[in-house]
Amino acid sequence: QVQLVESGGGLAQPGGSLRLSCAASGSIVSIDPMAWYRQAPGKQREFVAKLSSSGIAEYRDAVKGRFTISRDNDKNTWYLQMNDLKPEDTAVYYCHALVVSEDSWTHNSWGQGTQVTVSA
Repeated sequence: QVQLVESGGGLAQPGGSLRLSCAASGSIVSIDPMAWYRQAPGKQREFVAKLSSSGIAEYRDAVKGRFTISRDNDKNTWYLQMNDLKPEDTAVYYCHALVVSEDSWTHNSWGQGTQVTVSA
């Protein structure tokens, strides 16, 4: 069984910063890629950022230059540093990963979601 647990959401003012974390647990062999998605009210879930095991990062255009995805392989944890937040960044943020476990299964794993609200 593989679980992803997120933390770090909350309320921020426009121009402020938040850092999200996603910790994976279970009998994990590898995690690749690690990613973040978000879903605003009344909208579909959308891709935000992902990071491959080789260190290649990808971002949606709207967050380039403001958000940074990083990982700590020793802790099976990845992060989303969000700077210069805007009201349109308000959403529930979900972490996602393809996780290979010790029984050789590949798990398409999602976190439970964490609310990010950007408002003055």
